Amino acid sequence: MSEAIAPTTTSIRPIADKDRFGRQLERRDGVDFPYYNGVPVTIGVWQWVAVWAACLAGLLALMFIPTPGNILALIPRFLFLAIPLAVLILVAGRYWKAIFRKVTGWDVLNMFFFWGLNFVVTSLAGVIVKAFFPVAGNAAANTLGKDGVPDAIAFYIGTGIQLVGEEVFTILPFLALMYFFFAKAKFSRKTAIILAWLISAVWFGAAHLPTYDWNVAQAFIIIGVARLVLTLAFIRTKNLWVSSGAHILNDWSTFTFVLVSNLAH
Repeated sequence: MSEAIAPTTTSIRPIADKDRFGRQLERRDGVDFPYYNGVPVTIGVWQWVAVWAACLAGLLALMFIPTPGNILALIPRFLFLAIPLAVLILVAGRYWKAIFRKVTGWDVLNMFFFWGLNFVVTSLAGVIVKAFFPVAGNAAANTLGKDGVPDAIAFYIGTGIQLVGEEVFTILPFLALMYFFFAKAKFSRKTAIILAWLISAVWFGAAHLPTYDWNVAQAFIIIGVARLVLTLAFIRTKNLWVSSGAHILNDWSTFTFVLVSNLAH
């Protein structure tokens, strides 16, 4: 583990402005993605394998720990977030916080921007998919508000934790893929970003197959497209709080619409 926790002062390959995307996608604030090029710490291949395996372990905990009600569901939702973060702490030491940056006013604006963008893009994707394929509802929200106020509060708290976990579940593999493509395969930084962006969206979509009755079109097109937009929030800000904020705004607004509809009936 000594390699993992020893800070490095130079990157594996230097990054120039030409290696970055334009200002419309990447802010010129001097901030880069962590880990993929040895800054602020090197995470090796097998350590990344362990981190990715921890993401899968968290997902299995979320899927298979029995949860009769949203209060008890807090346990697997917490584990979904905690397990991969615990392994990241083991391999990155005090630099595990590099994916979480201080939230600025511009970051808050980005949360709302990417929430709006995600709504527009996924709505269009949903219209296209529904024209050709059946779609399934999210069973977790269908009974929201019908089991009392404490259960509804636990649902919002639990899903808030879970949605941050979904960002960790996606962004850590995204950074692992960037490391492989950039540091090992010697691709350009731009190519590494694009490949990691696309593959991590497929990974995220696949994780949602059980949620939507194994509906491949829904998981990989609608959910996959939503993931592409949310990951753009991280690509722009390098801050997992921003993509988490956009994700929470997106899902909680939908859940609240379902809650109001359930209470009205």
